[in-house]
Amino acid sequence: MPYVIGYGMRNKRQVSTAEKPTAKEALALVDALQRSDEEIKFIRSPHDGEIGIEMLRVLAKEEGAA
Repeated sequence: MPYVIGYGMRNKRQVSTAEKPTAKEALALVDALQRSDEEIKFIRSPHDGEIGIEMLRVLAKEEGAA
């Protein structure tokens, strides 16, 4: 299931997006963005709608167990 991550510079309105095919790949991108100067604006999936980072971690863990 694809995940769309919206991110951008802190205190800026401009939002860039990236799409990742799995929760595990989306989580890797989120972790990399958190280490940089980027802020996570949103995480969305077609099935779950808008989700938070902790829910993404749960979904990635479930993918690993399947």
